[in-house]
Amino acid sequence: MKVQIPLDLLREEQRESSRYFEADTVAHCGDSLEGQFAWSLTMTDISKGWTENRASFSKTSATIMKQMKDIEDSLPFRLIGVATDNGSEFMNQEVYGFLAQRGEEPINYVRRRPYKKNDNAHVEQKNFTHVRNLFGYERLADEYLVSLMNDIYKNYWCPLKNFYTSAMKLKKKHRIGSRIKKEYDRPKTPYQRLMESGQLTLKQQADLANRKSRLNPFKLRK
Repeated sequence: MKVQIPLDLLREEQRESSRYFEADTVAHCGDSLEGQFAWSLTMTDISKGWTENRASFSKTSATIMKQMKDIEDSLPFRLIGVATDNGSEFMNQEVYGFLAQRGEEPINYVRRRPYKKNDNAHVEQKNFTHVRNLFGYERLADEYLVSLMNDIYKNYWCPLKNFYTSAMKLKKKHRIGSRIKKEYDRPKTPYQRLMESGQLTLKQQADLANRKSRLNPFKLRK
């Protein structure tokens, strides 16, 4: 299956254009991978930081495909590219067919280098800020918790992060002798970056602004 999915590193067009996503899974297994437990799928837009999470009680190909579709349906723009690691939950015919072989507007589906976590650094960071900071490292082995996790992700946590949580974005790096100096832009929310990007249609901008107008950050945080 890996032969069919091209190996590709992060390119400049993906850094600048929204709609290119990195995807990864997080195991809520505690200290042991034995038995069944909850998993979280994280998908984050490389350019603007828009991130969505979904939970499931397994990471079978059918489950991952279902989660990806649910995330895609919730996005304020059309998904055009996905990059993953080489995990078996992604390297299978079902996910490949769903992304790269769909009838109309197939997704540019690529994989990163094995054992190189920095290749998918954007989503690795979100695994911590969006998953571990929320649910911690404890084992979540009760299946009924998955629906509660998804309620939190979809209706509270992801809206709070996407519409109201600012973050800096690396602009460029300079080498000064043996040291690397990094320059960042001013903190902005993913919502702000999207609205300022010029990559949304007028209808998409209006729909996104309308969605934000119905949210209250204090209630979301509570």
